[in-house]
Amino acid sequence: MRKAFAFEQLQRMIGGACSLERGFAIDGLATLSSAGPRHLSFLTASKYREQAASTRAAAVLIRASDVDLLPATSLPWVVEDPYLAYASLSACWQFRSVEQDSSRSIAADARLGEGVILGPGATVGAAAVIGDRVRVGAGAHIGAHAVIGSDTELRAGVVIEHACQLGQYGLVHANTVIGSDGFGFARNAQRQWVKIHQLGTVRIGNFVEIGAHCSIDRGALDDTVISNGTKLDNQIQIAHNVVIGEDCALAGCVGIAGSTSLGDRVMVGGGAGILGHLRIADDVVIAAMSLIAQSIPSAGAYGGAFPQMPQKHADRSAAVLKQLPSLRSRLMQLERLVDQPSGERSE
Repeated sequence: MRKAFAFEQLQRMIGGACSLERGFAIDGLATLSSAGPRHLSFLTASKYREQAASTRAAAVLIRASDVDLLPATSLPWVVEDPYLAYASLSACWQFRSVEQDSSRSIAADARLGEGVILGPGATVGAAAVIGDRVRVGAGAHIGAHAVIGSDTELRAGVVIEHACQLGQYGLVHANTVIGSDGFGFARNAQRQWVKIHQLGTVRIGNFVEIGAHCSIDRGALDDTVISNGTKLDNQIQIAHNVVIGEDCALAGCVGIAGSTSLGDRVMVGGGAGILGHLRIADDVVIAAMSLIAQSIPSAGAYGGAFPQMPQKHADRSAAVLKQLPSLRSRLMQLERLVDQPSGERSE
């Protein structure tokens, strides 16, 4: 059963104005359409006006300009940014249950902080350091000399390879591997592949969330780096020596080839691919399914696969592509007309 929080507890976290009684118990967060009389909801976009008008939520996180959209039975909780307020409060109800189990294996010289919870079958390697209140899911593995910052959670089946470092307040979803070998091979005289052993590691900052089934390769010599506040969706591939700046967001199935660096606040749409050894500036937005083959030196929106271009140019090119069949037909008619002898052309 989820824990209930008194309104005054939640208000201390995010501020805002609401006339709920201080001790009113809020059972959880819910969408406008599914909320009950002890739930808190939020309104962020005008397209949800109809749902707002019929919501049963006890209170709704909302902008002052939208208060009139709510029914009399739901109180407005006026905040500057409802979506951000919702995100902040969501931590109150996150799932934290990880059972202790005797099948776990901890190296004798590993150091565990206070309040660490290890799930069934979890293993901790030699000289690993785990901070306070870290939660490790069933079957997860923390390699030798790895460092996990306090208040971080590793879900079931996560693998943190040797010497990798994760910061504080992180979350890594199930079956992600951090610190796998980078894809490095050289050909010998017989044209056989010779493995380049990856001697770097992976360094991940604070407040980083990484989705399920991601692969983040360790560096060949220098480290692969993911900076503070960055969020990764599911099934993302980060190759060796990639450096990702602060507060970036990468959607599902993005792939970034080796030694490419992303600046701060870069956003990458789902399925996009970024080739190796490129430099992407701060505040760049890359459209879904784009192929980025050249460095991007300045902020803005970019997309397209043939070739990469500013987003507004990509949109125009896409519009022209739709007209190609009719343009081809017209061109062929003009060519036939031009090839006709002058006397045969219709007036």
